[in-house]
Amino acid sequence: MTEKAQNKNLNQAKINKKDEFYTQLSDIERELKYYKKHFKDKVVYCNCDDPRVSNFFHYFSYNFEKLGLKKLVATCYKNQNMDLFSQNDAEQAIYLEYTGDKNGNNIPDPNEIGMKKLKGDGDFRSKECIELLKQADIVVTNPPFSLFREYVAQLIENDKNLL
Repeated sequence: MTEKAQNKNLNQAKINKKDEFYTQLSDIERELKYYKKHFKDKVVYCNCDDPRVSNFFHYFSYNFEKLGLKKLVATCYKNQNMDLFSQNDAEQAIYLEYTGDKNGNNIPDPNEIGMKKLKGDGDFRSKECIELLKQADIVVTNPPFSLFREYVAQLIENDKNLL
């Protein structure tokens, strides 16, 4: 695809408020291998990722010990239809918290991942998501394209690193 075609697609997505740009696991693995030392003893927050289907959550949970993470948190906007920020049809916004392998199998088992319900809708701008953001050292996500400027402004305001 040419650069002009890509820009046209992104501009059209902005106009249509189409924010569905999932990052492939292979792309995440290829990019994040250069940042391993930056994650040691850090809290990583994926604040625009449905943790049930997010490749970012998958990557960090399966590489938790290898990266030396302190904690992994993921939140997403609640889904009211199949096309909005998620492939699941969830009525309740949730967040997942993972603090590492507890049984020695080096696999993030469901009983090791804390799933908690959010009071609000999981919007990254909500008070409870901002409180989670304040606890984070690094934010790694694929934010909503149509809200990108507002998203980055919030990270700058809260002095957060973004990847």
